[in-house]
Amino acid sequence: MDSDLSQSFIDWILAYLPAGNKLAEPLRLSPLKGDAGFRRYYRLNTQPSLIAVNSPPSQEKNEAYVDISLVFKTAGIRRPSIRAVDFTRGFLLLEDFGDKLVQSVLTDITVKYRYQQAEATLLSIQQLPVNPHIFKAYDTELLSEELDLFQHWFVKELLGIRIDSAAQLMIEKLYSDLISSALEQPRVIVHRDYHSRNLMILNDDSIGVIDFQDAVYGPITYDLVSLLRDCYVRWPVELVQERTLNYKKKLEQLGLVDGVSDQEFLRWFDLMGLQRHIKVMGIFSRLALRDHKVDYLGDLSLVITYSLAIANLYPETREFAYWFKHEITPYVLKQGWYKERSGQQ
Repeated sequence: MDSDLSQSFIDWILAYLPAGNKLAEPLRLSPLKGDAGFRRYYRLNTQPSLIAVNSPPSQEKNEAYVDISLVFKTAGIRRPSIRAVDFTRGFLLLEDFGDKLVQSVLTDITVKYRYQQAEATLLSIQQLPVNPHIFKAYDTELLSEELDLFQHWFVKELLGIRIDSAAQLMIEKLYSDLISSALEQPRVIVHRDYHSRNLMILNDDSIGVIDFQDAVYGPITYDLVSLLRDCYVRWPVELVQERTLNYKKKLEQLGLVDGVSDQEFLRWFDLMGLQRHIKVMGIFSRLALRDHKVDYLGDLSLVITYSLAIANLYPETREFAYWFKHEITPYVLKQGWYKERSGQQ
């Protein structure tokens, strides 16, 4: 048990254990590997087991988590059921989904089946009704804030590079183009971190969704590119394009996309992925430098590879690719975390 566990947390757990979760011995809290946020997770020795969460209310979106969880429940989307919550102190008791991430079972053989499951769940999320009190708009301001993380945390803080005025103008033009592409897409509910580490295989072999508290109302390709160009798993470009266009057909059947060519949809998908990966370079750098979660640096190489491969494809992004290759890559190559990868998407 963690030495810094507060007695108030333990007392709260004991007071709010559901009747259906029996405790036949002294309570034990086994810490689980945390996520990118400030939440801390513990598996309880109840039968059946539960997950206790200590989620600081000043740093985490606990109300949003609960609100979105209830919306997901109404649509039949599997998410950890909430057994108890204390918003004031940031304590939660959740259903235990186990430990099997989709990432852990992905192989060349299983990818088709598991992605069919993940895409079916994503379609359910994208068909959710829009409640602006729960899902804020993924608008110009929010997209811009995310992109700015790249300059501050990746370029300046991690690599120690100063961006000159010419490069700054180029970056601002890139951001404007990426945001315009995002905002011209049909809008749906966006999980905002929909990938193989936030999807779990449950006991009945179905898919469960976690880490959805940042969900918003925004571009239709965002979660799809998060899944297919996962920051932790890489697939051949042919597979990614095939799945992308097959998914587009499903969106068309549901009336979520209409009158959009395959080429335009792929452009949306690619530029949305570039926006995400530029943002992620900043996020992973911040996690390492500010939050001391240095393991994320090991995932930057793939994110950089994705970014350059896509940036080289489109006229409006090639200047960024050239700048990154000549001004940023020499510094990247000196980093101990960097592993060179081939340039396929």
